Amino acid sequence: MTNLYITATPIGNLEDITLRALRIFKEVDFILCEDTRTTKKLLDKYEIKTPTLSYHSFSGKYKTKKILDLLEQDKNLALVSDAGTPTISDPGFQLIAEVREKLGDKIKIIPIPGPTAITTALSVSGLPADQFLFLGFLPHKKGKQTLLKETINSKRTVVFYESPHRVLKTLGMLKIQLNEINQTQTRKIVITKELTKIYEEIISGTILEIIQFFHDNPTKIKGEFVFVIQGK
Repeated sequence: MTNLYITATPIGNLEDITLRALRIFKEVDFILCEDTRTTKKLLDKYEIKTPTLSYHSFSGKYKTKKILDLLEQDKNLALVSDAGTPTISDPGFQLIAEVREKLGDKIKIIPIPGPTAITTALSVSGLPADQFLFLGFLPHKKGKQTLLKETINSKRTVVFYESPHRVLKTLGMLKIQLNEINQTQTRKIVITKELTKIYEEIISGTILEIIQFFHDNPTKIKGEFVFVIQGK
């Protein structure tokens, strides 16, 4: 049976790749990449020569059809994202849906597990992780205030991603929401940045302490951020 491997890759440090993933990369006919240049760095490190094809959020029906055709030709494929586990805040889920709908039981879809920024951040947060709510990237504008209000009223730990140029605005919005329920000095928040990379950092404290930290260290508002917020 032809296989489509949903393969997790490191979120930063290239040594965080599983032996199984490396074997799969060598065995498949093609590797489907969010950005072939990014994946090439990983493949070059481990001297893997398997050809790559791009597949990302802007890939149209033609590219999807090409991938389906390859699977129908009994080509084994591995799907990767730039970092972490494919389909998590990533368009890869659309391809899986197409494969299931168009090819059904002809293709075996196999997960090759590995890192995600979500569980990595939770593991060092010191906050309960037996139940948590993951929100992906928050909306840029419309609905963000409402979603943050729901976030601070959640009884579960809440995790979401944020881009560096919106970190301060998001912190300011959280401060307003927490101030309304008198929890600016009690609710614990953990922000991780650049996990597993050279400039990895974990900032923990109240909303006021974290805002002060970035006020004192403006050069640290760079990289990839994960917010972890204590439940109510």
